[in-house]
Amino acid sequence: MSLFETFEISGSAMNAQSVRLNTVASNMANADTVSGDPNTVYKARQPVFSTLLKNAGLQQDMAGVKINGVIESNAPPIKRYEPNHPMADAQGNIYLPNVNMVEEMANMMSASRSYQNNVEVFNTTKQLLMRTLQLGR
Repeated sequence: MSLFETFEISGSAMNAQSVRLNTVASNMANADTVSGDPNTVYKARQPVFSTLLKNAGLQQDMAGVKINGVIESNAPPIKRYEPNHPMADAQGNIYLPNVNMVEEMANMMSASRSYQNNVEVFNTTKQLLMRTLQLGR
């Protein structure tokens, strides 16, 4: 693996963590939205990643992170009895998204740290290349 491939790997990881942070932000922003229908209430979303492999032969080099998509949670929405709420259904229930704020905060901190680590890898690789170029002077 060359140092230039390190740029690709850390760049794809930063892109993946950016997608992860955006889904966390979306989940947190919609955590308090209310619906009168359990089918239309916002559902928590999570990105799905996989490892990109280069040289798909016997020797596989890792080459970054692939974003496979964003999936919605299958957990049921939170049902709350509030008959005086304007969005309440015929039975007096409202439905809240299945967003767990503690889990979202943990995901946000993990994604933020991972992003920072990849920035460090990127910058260290850049410094190594610059110092290598200056060896001949």
